[in-house]
Amino acid sequence: MTMKLKPTYLSLVCVCLLVIACHSPVQNASARTPGFDDPKRIASGTLIYDTLSEASRDIIARLDAYYKGQIRAGFNGAVLVGVKGKIVYERYYGYSDKRKKIPLAFNSSSQLASVSKTFTSAAILYLYEHKLLNIDYPVQHYIKEFPYKGISLRMLLNHRSGLPDYTKWVPVYNKDTRTPISNEEVVRLMAKHKPRIEFRPNTRFKYCNTNFALLSRIIELVSGMSYADFMQQQIFAPLGMTNTFVYEPEKGMPGNATVSYKFNWVKEPDMFADGVTGDKGIYSTVQDMFRWDQSLYNNSILSNEMKELSYGPCSFEKPGIKNYGLGWRMLCYPNGNKVIYHNGWWHGNNTSFYRLIKDNMTIIILGNRFNKNIYRQAPVIYGIVKGVAANGFDDEE
Repeated sequence: MTMKLKPTYLSLVCVCLLVIACHSPVQNASARTPGFDDPKRIASGTLIYDTLSEASRDIIARLDAYYKGQIRAGFNGAVLVGVKGKIVYERYYGYSDKRKKIPLAFNSSSQLASVSKTFTSAAILYLYEHKLLNIDYPVQHYIKEFPYKGISLRMLLNHRSGLPDYTKWVPVYNKDTRTPISNEEVVRLMAKHKPRIEFRPNTRFKYCNTNFALLSRIIELVSGMSYADFMQQQIFAPLGMTNTFVYEPEKGMPGNATVSYKFNWVKEPDMFADGVTGDKGIYSTVQDMFRWDQSLYNNSILSNEMKELSYGPCSFEKPGIKNYGLGWRMLCYPNGNKVIYHNGWWHGNNTSFYRLIKDNMTIIILGNRFNKNIYRQAPVIYGIVKGVAANGFDDEE
């Protein structure tokens, strides 16, 4: 099948500026972005850097000082902050491969973990917009051997299916837990063993990786392409995401991919779920993720209608501002403001991707050494850039 692509602000209470004493640049022996005034870094593809105003220099100094402390606490990863289409901060701290002493760099591709779900959702909605599938049709319409009735694609997208998580039940039926398996094999095991459903479909929300593994398989069946090829041809290549790819264990890792580490620098090995795509498995860089972010403002892949559909909150059973749309987490404030985001956690990788729509501000953090503090960094970054007190966002994967 050949297809052609069609050519929130946080309501934080202002209390005080976050004061960070040190205003000197952070010195990081393993990796360091050249200065923002370096002419080789002013333009990188479609990326545009903020001019070095006094305010910008102050923000950079404060963020450098903040990350100096994060490095001491074990942070190893890449950070990019964009405001109104311009990059105001970009840094690479630590190692892509510690054993080989390879530092992180602008082209070091890291496992996105569950941030991959934002791409899977976009692919499904792209096919929906082009009338190649219907998200309100049952899964059985596309996967004939799927053993459960009454579950639609929309319920997979918004985690209201009630399905059990394959990462937990597959090892019960497949004793080889080291060899990566495919999405097709997950479906085969599900059809054969029919693991017990956790609740009646569409009665409540429960985050579940099975949902997006099934969506990946549906993308393959509808498009006639592998998930990796579909993403490359329909999203990554058109957006100029040259360092973004779907991991395929049988093909191995490209040389610019980062190694995934436990907190103690022990390398995380592959296991059965590393062959499954849709819920995770995409590798990218902070620059490429900024391209992805900006494409959502420019309607490069999805129309406004599809974006609004994906950002519409779908789960209201718990009081508070936390919610989930179609492949996106969100914070929905009483005044109508939204933060659209997704975090990720797989092996040693902790990731955060925050889109503060009203501010047109983006925060991207990709870590390849286990560090849950990564989930606490975004509100501090927001506070420094906006000059407000840093209230928490969210630490859910």
